[in-house]
Amino acid sequence: MEESVLYSILESQREYFLSGATLPYSFRKKMLQKLYDGVIKYKDEVLLALKSDLGKCKTEAYMCEVGLVLSEISYLIKNLKKFMAKSVVKTPIAQFKAKSYSVCSPYGNVLIMSPWNYPFLLTIEPLADAIAAGNTAMVKPSAYSPATSEVIKNMLEDCFLPNYVGVVTGGRKENACLLKQKFDFVFFTGSQNVGKEVLRNCAEHLTPAILELGGKSPCIVDESAKIELSAKRIVFGKFINCGQTCVAPDYILCHESIKNELIGALCKQIVAQFGENALENENYGKIINQKHFDRIVGLINSEKVVIGGGSDAEKLKIQPTILDNVSFDDAVMQEEIFGPILPIITYKDFSELKALIQKNKNPLALYIFSENKAHIEEITNSVSFGGGCVNDVIIHLATSELGFGGVGESGMGSYHGKIGFEAFSHRKSIVDKATFMDLPMRYQPYTDKKAKMITKFLK
Repeated sequence: MEESVLYSILESQREYFLSGATLPYSFRKKMLQKLYDGVIKYKDEVLLALKSDLGKCKTEAYMCEVGLVLSEISYLIKNLKKFMAKSVVKTPIAQFKAKSYSVCSPYGNVLIMSPWNYPFLLTIEPLADAIAAGNTAMVKPSAYSPATSEVIKNMLEDCFLPNYVGVVTGGRKENACLLKQKFDFVFFTGSQNVGKEVLRNCAEHLTPAILELGGKSPCIVDESAKIELSAKRIVFGKFINCGQTCVAPDYILCHESIKNELIGALCKQIVAQFGENALENENYGKIINQKHFDRIVGLINSEKVVIGGGSDAEKLKIQPTILDNVSFDDAVMQEEIFGPILPIITYKDFSELKALIQKNKNPLALYIFSENKAHIEEITNSVSFGGGCVNDVIIHLATSELGFGGVGESGMGSYHGKIGFEAFSHRKSIVDKATFMDLPMRYQPYTDKKAKMITKFLK
């Protein structure tokens, strides 16, 4: 898209927002319903596109993308009026007589930049939040998932006029062009490196932003954990979408006394869920492109492979792989894996864990499998991470009742449901003062009597 065309669309979106058309409850609800109907209409095309881009089978694609989008939109439609309502608070007696309240106000024209690993979910879900909040939006899906991006473009252009919701496809050139523009709010999901560039551009315009990034998310398994169930859930969460999930367990920290039992259970579950050779499993996805395939294969140390390690360059498939005897100095621990490799690191004493986790600060997610309540409390309360689960993995991002986001290196800000509505809004604080009376003590000249009254009220 030419920069002049983009600028023209952005100007039309600003004008449309300033007209007030996006503000009424009835309009927002109608647009959310149109989005919901659009997802239903294009569902089969979305599923085919996800198969093309990432090899996702229909069940996984619906469960992890389309279904979650529909749930989010339904939740917003159901609760929209409540989210838009004024929030009344107490007014200090010194401001008598007045009423104090806050109300969520849309930012205006927002930019949503989405990644390739869950290209439909991570584009349409934040868009639904933006629409619910009353904004206009420019959407930029990833160039690495071209089939899904094309369906998104067709769907949104079918649902909305570009002066309300616009779509820009393409790669780095288009990203750079968008980031030069002045938006009222930017929502970005992707890598830390690109996130830094997004934030630098936002700083030029003093534009608020939410960054959903990643990191090395640890999965703790202590000696009290139910090993068979833990392994079943870890394998599901790690290897779904071939490990290309920002909140997938990146590595396991397990107590040395249960390592062999855990590895045996993990290997058993890999076979149970994906077959003897996942490369031949049509329901097991693929790596997004050759670049990422080569990077992930390069992280596999064949001397440390317990199960898996094989790959098919033609199909861009890599077997679910477990590595044992891994240290924090190994190549696989120097970056977020974002692929189907699961390293195992052991610890001797629970007191070591916080220091080990701090080697990769502020992960996007943290998981602990344990029946020890003291261990669970210690980790969840004292370690900094975006969000997580106790005795499960990844499912915390699948509810509209919980905010999802990172902290520090793994991001800033959260979204989903009410928190998503508020993320795309500015909460205005308003005091509505009565006019039938006016307390004189705040006005000059200040007398001793006024000073005593002020002291009485403000303490």
